[in-house]
Amino acid sequence: MGAGVQSSTLLTLSAEGILPKVDYAIFADTGWEPKAVYAHLDRLEREVAEPAGIPVFRVTSGNIRNDALNPDHRFASMPLYILNKDGRPGMTRRQCTGEYKIKPIKQKVRDLLGYPHPTRVPKGVFVEQWVGISTDEFHRAKDADVKYMRNRHPLLDLGWSRADCIRYLTSLGLAETPKSSCLGCPFHGNAQWRHIRDTSPSEWADVVEFDAAIRQGNARANASGNRLLGEAFLHRSRVPLSEAPIDHVTAAERAARQIAADDASELENGVVDGCSPWACRGDADALTQDDFGLAT
Repeated sequence: MGAGVQSSTLLTLSAEGILPKVDYAIFADTGWEPKAVYAHLDRLEREVAEPAGIPVFRVTSGNIRNDALNPDHRFASMPLYILNKDGRPGMTRRQCTGEYKIKPIKQKVRDLLGYPHPTRVPKGVFVEQWVGISTDEFHRAKDADVKYMRNRHPLLDLGWSRADCIRYLTSLGLAETPKSSCLGCPFHGNAQWRHIRDTSPSEWADVVEFDAAIRQGNARANASGNRLLGEAFLHRSRVPLSEAPIDHVTAAERAARQIAADDASELENGVVDGCSPWACRGDADALTQDDFGLAT
């Protein structure tokens, strides 16, 4: 449960008895979610999960922001935008979802099954894991990569789109369900960057500071002399976030810049499905030379 639109819908449908009651909900905390996500998660737990008798577990592999800036910590890299020394664009490899989302979820699932790592999970012992993927992103539905987890996608079974989920949540007074992703996720669209800047000055200062701090890449790599082959940025324009063109781009400007319609939509709205462990857009995006090299 990322506490975004689709996973909030699944939890609520279960709590309301429209879907069977789940045994548990698991929130993988990267330590750098927007304040609105933590507030929404608190509300879901208090008003939806607890009355229905559904325990919500919060698991973590650490604080992704602090780890990225700590030269003594092995950091799982974000999909940062890179500007090579010769001007070529690229991206670093995305490892963050695996490290900060999938890994702690798997650890908790094994604990709940009674077979914590490194104990072997016996054949035929598994959890049915519900993943919040709606019809507009059905192509992202996939199986888990371990036999003790079997993914199911109830929203697809219901034929529900993201719009259906929003209507349902709105009818229950949960219209303000936020998009679930790290505060400084490079997959944010301009609308999300503007929202942070215009509604939460402290969070905006935080991401601007982080963007400047990662300009030369991973802190541990820099400390060991394995510097990034270029400069790293949070915004796809590959300029400092404080200077990035995040305000609305008109149709004329899009035409002048020759931005395709799909690219323009993603530039403005970001990746629709956020950072679900089994549906993150980054799964298919960047090919790299190594942890700190450039995308090809």
